[in-house]
Amino acid sequence: QLQLVESGGGLAQPGGSLRLSCAAFEFTLDFYAIGWFHQAPGKEREGVSCISSGGFSTTYADSVAGRFTISRDIAKNTVYLQMDSLKPEDTGVYYCARRRYHCSGLRADYDSWGQGTQVTVSS
Repeated sequence: QLQLVESGGGLAQPGGSLRLSCAAFEFTLDFYAIGWFHQAPGKEREGVSCISSGGFSTTYADSVAGRFTISRDIAKNTVYLQMDSLKPEDTGVYYCARRRYHCSGLRADYDSWGQGTQVTVSS
């Protein structure tokens, strides 16, 4: 069954780090870009970062550039989001989603989503 499963969320202090994982089942990352999206409490889901199907292209929202790093392990069919220098405004649910080949900042362009993992940044 096609699935995306996020993990790695939790509680972190401001300035701390977390690493999120997005494991893909029943499809290969060779043909799909994976995007990470953030939904803060009471707000819409917004794109955070994306890695293309070939892994050669990555994108970041201005709010996380220089703090977050997206990567992938083809052997594990998993995409990671390393989150450093966390801020309280990074709090929310993080979702990963897939899109054929290329990244997009539009939620509607992604055809399959995970259930999300909660990240809370608080002292």
